[in-house]
Amino acid sequence: MTDTKSDAAAQAIWTAWSGHHLIDDLPEACRPDTLAEGYAVQAALARVAGAAPVGWKIAATSEAGQKHIGVDGPLAGRLWESKLHRSGTKLPAGHLHMAVVEAEFAFRLGSDLPGGNGDYTVDAVMDAVAALQPAIEIPDSRFRDFTVVGAAQLIADNGCTEYCVLGPEAPAGWREVDLAAHPVVVSIDGEEAATGKGANALGDPRIALTWLANDRVRHGVPLAAGDVVITGTCIVPAPIAHKKHVRADFGALGAVEVALTSF
Repeated sequence: MTDTKSDAAAQAIWTAWSGHHLIDDLPEACRPDTLAEGYAVQAALARVAGAAPVGWKIAATSEAGQKHIGVDGPLAGRLWESKLHRSGTKLPAGHLHMAVVEAEFAFRLGSDLPGGNGDYTVDAVMDAVAALQPAIEIPDSRFRDFTVVGAAQLIADNGCTEYCVLGPEAPAGWREVDLAAHPVVVSIDGEEAATGKGANALGDPRIALTWLANDRVRHGVPLAAGDVVITGTCIVPAPIAHKKHVRADFGALGAVEVALTSF
């Protein structure tokens, strides 16, 4: 896929994104057909949007999620500085097409993971982690029916990314916690809306992070110190249309919340 085609696809996505309207497909002349082509458009999208990538998200980390959007494995998307927020922020939600919220474990890297000596192990990846934070992701897509467009176009659409909200760093001792078994409770407008656990993200958030580290090496964009990575939803995505407040409680690991507005 040429740079010209990648840029054209990225411009089509950004026009829809910034204008808050939906498209059925990317134009055939610049539509990505492979994962590599999708990631080329994703990189071009950040350039077209003038965005500063600050990390990554992982989409489709459960079998149910993969079936829902018609893919056979996880997908990566870039987190942009302009879309990354602190707990307690207020965000406009009236334009959201997907209109759901997810609770996720986020890791901040303290050192690079450049690859070069075979696949990383979980232990090696975790040695590079500086901090764990609870997170809320509010995903979205620029495709009218994101369940049928396929993996390459979903990747081009930045892995269905909109907002990420980060809570405070988890207290010391989080490395001793069984993250796979750790429960998460999401409340919406003061009522319990969903429960889940870390195992819903590829069996364990640490495994999900390791998958991403190796996948990024294979695609030539390795993880780097300072990157924030959200590792996939711990809950079945919960609807937030016409809602005002979301809180994700990670128990002893902390909590994160976001206020929603309709404009």
